[in-house]
Amino acid sequence: MRSLRSRLLALWIMLVVSGIATGYLLFESFQQTANARLARSEDLVARACRDLADRYQFFVSGWSGGPIDDALKRQLTTVAQAALAGAPGVEGGIWQADEGSLAYAFPTYEGSGPKTDLPAAELNTIREVNAEALRSGRAVSIRQPGRSQVLILQACPLRGPLTGITGWTMTRAFTAEGPAYNQLLAGLILLALTIFGSAAWLARVLYVWSRKINQIETALDDRRDGAIDLPKLAQTGAPELDRLVDALNSTGERLSLERRRAAAAERLAALGRMSAGLAHEIRNPIAAMRLKAENALAVPDGSRSEAALTTILQQVDRLDALLRDLLEMTQAREPRLAKVDLETFLGQTVESHRDLAATRGITLTVGTGPSSSPLPQFDPSQMQRALDNLVINAIQNTPAGGTITVEASRRDDSLLLRVTDTGPGIAQDVRERLFEPFVTGRADGTGLGLAIVREIARHHHGHVRLARDIGGAIFEIEVPWRQS
Repeated sequence: MRSLRSRLLALWIMLVVSGIATGYLLFESFQQTANARLARSEDLVARACRDLADRYQFFVSGWSGGPIDDALKRQLTTVAQAALAGAPGVEGGIWQADEGSLAYAFPTYEGSGPKTDLPAAELNTIREVNAEALRSGRAVSIRQPGRSQVLILQACPLRGPLTGITGWTMTRAFTAEGPAYNQLLAGLILLALTIFGSAAWLARVLYVWSRKINQIETALDDRRDGAIDLPKLAQTGAPELDRLVDALNSTGERLSLERRRAAAAERLAALGRMSAGLAHEIRNPIAAMRLKAENALAVPDGSRSEAALTTILQQVDRLDALLRDLLEMTQAREPRLAKVDLETFLGQTVESHRDLAATRGITLTVGTGPSSSPLPQFDPSQMQRALDNLVINAIQNTPAGGTITVEASRRDDSLLLRVTDTGPGIAQDVRERLFEPFVTGRADGTGLGLAIVREIARHHHGHVRLARDIGGAIFEIEVPWRQS
């Protein structure tokens, strides 16, 4: 499922893309509008030039010619004004190759008075377009783009008694200024303020919320000193997140209370099971000693006293071993850390049990240990006791012809001590409570060996687990490679 962060990010991307697309479309629309305006201006100039040619043709019809004087120029100016009166924004006139301008008119000029003088800035262009029209004998148009407008000129040859005569028209098409441009600019500014402002606001919201959520995640992931309770979360300043923080804090308090209650109940239950197991383990030797003593007293000649005393001493030894294991499990003694060479340590562990394994027809081997430097640190005496219990359990549960392997390896910053056997595995009914006191699958076992192994691993800030329970058992002790 997509997270809220990814959805907000997708919304932000959509806002930015839509802003860019809308701006592009507006700009293209303006460009098309400007192109259409330019096309209309060119059509207007061409039509005005044709009207000028028609008016001139009508003026010279039936006239055989004459000198070019001021009177003729005034008449031609009247012709140009009449031709251009219906063309708003268009100026023009009549040109003669030798004399230059014979007439000029701009009847739709919006100034304070009529415009009678030629535009000086465009005079050379006017001369060139007229010369080209006269040379080619057809209408010629010129388009000169500028920063904010396009200058459009057209010249067309005029037939009549006068030689070298052409008519010209000119207008300016505004492309980057004027009402349309101002509307476009206002629209783009409004678009930027709304869409890109919304995108910036959403980006800030996304950043702030992500930072606050990361703070909550960091606080929840922070587990100092192995603490398992939910930490007390600080307020974020965002009302929605603060409601979530309050709910988490409240839930954490309830979970902590329930965990303490469950731990107390578990301790009581474990104490009850241990008490029951301890009572059972003590009752059996006492019952055996009582029976032997009663049998010995029943015979007056004392013939059974020696056998009874021997049995009683054996049961006393059993009770002593039981109490010693119990004290070993319950007395929390801090490990005495030392650097240990694993090859030597594993070799000594295996050698101490090789004879017992040989008498049962079991092969005892040592796996290859890691050669990582520096050496691992742990209490060799306590860890020796833990491995002894695991190896003895393996010997007692492995049939003749089987194999037991003791090995060590390194996984990241942890040391793994592993005991593997080829026995039948662990019975289903004891797997879940395997490391609890007095839980055993053998009739002659006390059920304290694996509990001692668990306590030793805990003292080293590690743990023990059953890695495989079918087709042979694998027990692993995992502790830090270097104790902090």
